[in-house]
This record gives sequence, structure tokens and C-alpha cells, in this order.
Amino acid sequence: MLFDASANLVHRVSLAHHQFYPADGFVEHDAEEIYENTVSGMLQVLTATGKSASDLAVISITNQRETSLIWNRKTGKPIANAAVWQCQRGKDFCKTLNDQGYGPKIREKTGLIVDPYFSASKLRWLINHVEGAKKSARKGDLLLGTIDSWLLWKLANGKVHATDFSNACRTMLFNINTLRWDDELIALFDLYPSMFPEVKYSDQIFGYTEPKVVFNKPVAIAGLLGDSHAALFGQNCFEAGMAKATYGTGSSIMMNIGNEPVEAPPGLVTSVGYGRAGKIDYVFEGNIHCTGDTINWLVNDAELISNAAESEQLALSVADNNHVYFVPAFVGLGAPYWDNKARASISGMARNTKKAHIVRAALESVAYQIKDLIDLIVENSSIPFHEMRVDGGPTRNNFLMQFQCDMLRKKVVISNIEEISALGASFMAGLACGLWKDLDEIKALRKADKIFHPEMPASEVGKLYEGWQLAVKRVRLTE
Repeated sequence: MLFDASANLVHRVSLAHHQFYPADGFVEHDAEEIYENTVSGMLQVLTATGKSASDLAVISITNQRETSLIWNRKTGKPIANAAVWQCQRGKDFCKTLNDQGYGPKIREKTGLIVDPYFSASKLRWLINHVEGAKKSARKGDLLLGTIDSWLLWKLANGKVHATDFSNACRTMLFNINTLRWDDELIALFDLYPSMFPEVKYSDQIFGYTEPKVVFNKPVAIAGLLGDSHAALFGQNCFEAGMAKATYGTGSSIMMNIGNEPVEAPPGLVTSVGYGRAGKIDYVFEGNIHCTGDTINWLVNDAELISNAAESEQLALSVADNNHVYFVPAFVGLGAPYWDNKARASISGMARNTKKAHIVRAALESVAYQIKDLIDLIVENSSIPFHEMRVDGGPTRNNFLMQFQCDMLRKKVVISNIEEISALGASFMAGLACGLWKDLDEIKALRKADKIFHPEMPASEVGKLYEGWQLAVKRVRLTE
């Protein structure tokens, strides 16, 4: 995506990459394909707009955070496909850690719950299961990282191995109190300090593109931010109590809690929100495994609808959900349940249940899951919550946004740009290169696309939500 100095989206190119499911619970991406698509996408954007590398102030990178890989610094090749954030390959080791009582110590250090969602157990699996990996690591030949550090390393032709605080803190290997990689955790997960990237503030220049790799001149690379954190920054959640929800494949709900790490309510985690100007903003966060992916399932797998837009029409074609509840636990349940054994279900169907009721229930499940997390934050913190700032493809669904607003009983404000993660990373990069001088300049660029206000009576909200909670209990009782 190309943005101008007024934060307008000039042009975008989207390129799909493959997703692999080599075994039950395993989810992988080809990191080299992602890199090749990244370079191709950038070149296509420049061609379409008639621009050249000389017109670019800076390149920023935002990425799925927990997706991680290991590669050889000499060959530049990954030792295996990247393990995606949804991948459950580390669940057995995470169970072992919890059984052995490591959970509280890891939570104290990292702010996180011991779960295969985070990078550490995936990286441990790779180092222990790829032939020759440990030997190469001991020799210092292997590097690890999330997708941001992989792309940075490739674009800089191997001259820079770095990441930012937002990505580092989601690996379950980074101490959010000392702001350093934690040697005890590195050893616990069978990894080596020599493999780890340098951690920098997002508003720093990380490095420069190598002309022989891409473009015809060096271009600064800055603004590295995990996608959810970039959305938080793009939504201008610069103060404690400001919250956002990003609707992607899954969803990240974040609330800024200020400049000191605070223990999160049970079921949520404490993370670094972002690092800039030599300071850290921390957040409470909850992650939902399936939100937008639930709609993808309706289209691509169940084939109940032909495209995502059709879900809104069908949902509005019936008066209510007819007591049908859809719990999309395809890869377990994320926050606040963290139940990897749970599996998806559709419950409450009667003889008069129609396709529209199932589709409506699927959309409603997105809003229920976000309510789960916001209620938990509000009940367990003294930070006031006034509105939800939202972004992502599903925000175009008016039925979903109104239902979300009704469930939260608070105003829902939709960003005027769907991919605000990209804008947030661009804001950070712009600060790094002097395109904008401070947060006030960035605030002045913010525009809201649409605002929803609660309409549903509180009694009806309570009744619907009770049905959701019962449906979740049923899923969690399934072995």
C-alpha cells in the first residue's frame, strides 16, 4: 500500500499466498513466497502509480505477529515453512510446562499465558524436528524471527536482523519488564541467544533496502509493528483507556493501559502496545482465533454463501437467530477461555432452522467473542471504556457492526480505511523519517467512516448473551 503525506491511500495491491495444513492442528506459510509477493506487490504499486523508489520517503512493515520461522543466515533459506499463529504444534509442550508449574513465572516475565498460539513452542518444535537444525544453531548459522524480521533481513540483503517491541513481546521469549530477550526462557525452549534479532523502537530507522535486491537505490525501512499494535496506533489510541478491535482472520482486542506493565485479568494478557520516542505503551489484549475466518468458512468450506457480502443480506432476512448459536472453535478457543480442546459447533437448531439463521449466528458469534473480552477488561480494571474503534474487512458488514454496538452498549467507530494496520505502521515510519513531527500532526489526519450507536434493549442483549455463554459451555464440555 502506498500512502501520501496526508495519510490518504494512493494505491494498493493484494497478493494471496498459500496456507498449508500438513497435519491435524498444523498451519504453515511459505516464507519465501511471502517475501516474493512483498517485492512483487511493491513493484506493482509503483508501476500502477507511475512512481519510482526516489519518490518513497520510507517503507514500513506490519505483519501477523506470532507466525514465526527459522532460517539459515548463510544460505538465506528457511529450514522449514513458517509456523502460523493458528498452528497448534506446540500444544503438548505447553501442556507440559503448565503441568510442571511454569505458567505463573512465564506470565510474570512475558505477560502471556502459556499457549501454542505464541511463537516459543512453535520455534522449539522446529529446532527439535528439522534434521540438523540444532547442530546448525550451535554453530551460529541459524536466525529466528517473526515475519517482519524475515522481510527486513531479506530486503536489507542479510545486513539487518531486527524486530520491534510489539513483535518481540508476542514470542513468549521476551521479558516485558526488563525489555530484553529472557535467557531463562530461551534455554527452556531449546533455543540459542545467537538466533535472536535486535529489538528496536518502531519509530527508528531499522535499515535500508539493498539496491541489488529491490529498487535501484537504498530506501529506509522503519515503522515495524505487529498488525494489531499497528492498528492501535493507526486508531490513535495514544492514551490509557482507549480501545480498538481489529477484525481479521481472527481478532485482536486491545486497550492502552499506559507506560507501566500491569497484570492482566485472568484470560487476557499484558503486552507491549508499541515502543516509540524511547518509551513503551502497554496494553491489555485478548485474541480470538476465528472471526473473519468464520465468514471464510461459510463461503469456502460450508459453501452456504457465495461471498462475504451475502452474509449481511441473509442475516437481515430473518427476524432473529431462532435460538441458533455458532461457536467457531475450529482451532480451539482463544481468549478468555484458552481451551485448545474445544471444537466448533452449531447448536439450538430446530426443524424450522434455515440457512439464514446459521449465517446470522455465525456473524453474531464475532460480536459475542469481542463482548467476552471487553466485559472482562471493564470488570477487572479501573480504566473507563467509552467507545470501540474498529477496523478490518468485516467492518463493512452493517449488520455485524450494529450487533457489535448493541452487545457492547457503547459507541462503535469505524475507521475510514479498512487496513488501518498498514496506516499505523506508516505513521510510525513517517515519524522515524520526519514526515510528521509528532502525535498531534497524526491526530489531525484521523477520519471516521461511520459511527454506530446502541439500539437493542439491555434486556434483549442479556438474553442473547446468556444463550451464547451456554453454547460455549457445551463446546467446552466436549472431549
